[in-house]
Amino acid sequence: MRDALTGLKAYQGAPRPPRHQAGRISAAVGRASLRCFGDSGRPVIFVPSLINGSEVLDLSADNSMMAWLAAQGLRPHLLDWGCPDPAERDLTVIGHVERYLLPLLETAGPDAVLAGYCLGGTMAIAASAVRPPAGLILIATPWDFAGFPSQAREGLHHLWDAAAQPADALGLLPAETLQQAFWQLDPVRTIRKFEEFAAKDPASPEGQKYVTVEDWANGGAPLTFAAGRELLEGLFVGNASGEGRWRIDGRKIDPATFRMPVLNIVSTIDRITPAATAWTGGDHRALDQGHVGMVVGSRARTSLWPTLSDWLSRRRDS
Repeated sequence: MRDALTGLKAYQGAPRPPRHQAGRISAAVGRASLRCFGDSGRPVIFVPSLINGSEVLDLSADNSMMAWLAAQGLRPHLLDWGCPDPAERDLTVIGHVERYLLPLLETAGPDAVLAGYCLGGTMAIAASAVRPPAGLILIATPWDFAGFPSQAREGLHHLWDAAAQPADALGLLPAETLQQAFWQLDPVRTIRKFEEFAAKDPASPEGQKYVTVEDWANGGAPLTFAAGRELLEGLFVGNASGEGRWRIDGRKIDPATFRMPVLNIVSTIDRITPAATAWTGGDHRALDQGHVGMVVGSRARTSLWPTLSDWLSRRRDS
């Protein structure tokens, strides 16, 4: 406890590096926008989760998956969902796909590949059911929510029961409430990471990287009330996607019917979206890196990043 509280205090008082944001705005629909990296090559639309910001895929000047992929001759676009307004209280997860993701996908052209990270992958599957992209990439994407431990799903059920009334009054589900959900998925790691940080110099490069990642994890925008309800009640607890009851535009969302090539990347040690929650189809690749570590960890540029580049390079002319 002493080490954890020491690490927490050090994190709170650590110097913050300047906010990094590269790329240029290439398209916008309402509060959502695309930032483009690179000037040529096949466009790849990266869809982050609704729960946390998109910056984890463009974390810093020397740790940006977007910039690295652009250097490989691709033209990645990073979707930023923006911050919802209480007036959007009735906008569901599927509503975000229909209102924002599908129109932005149209701006990228017919040869664009769609790539989703975490819940962004779940939403990319939904978009692909009505507007098939040239290819689909799923990174640590939950689909069969029955793969989460039963204790975690039960805890999320109770969390929604407690949060539903105030969220209804606000029109939004605050990020702080969602953080409780993540803590419940991996409570041991939540404490251990601050214990480990107690031994680091917060101003060192390693310490600054920790601060940047932790600020991202704790700084997400709220969800609309309807999106929070659909996520926690419909998906996590009800498993609508895994049981074939999730629909868009009146049609069932079933990735098994997709004809486009699908790269399906899962982690064998992911506690946020365990491998058991992933869709079982597509070109299945397993990595032994954590949920966040696979995109920004020390091995990301020799593991996940080249896996994406190699798979995409084989489809540049297809």
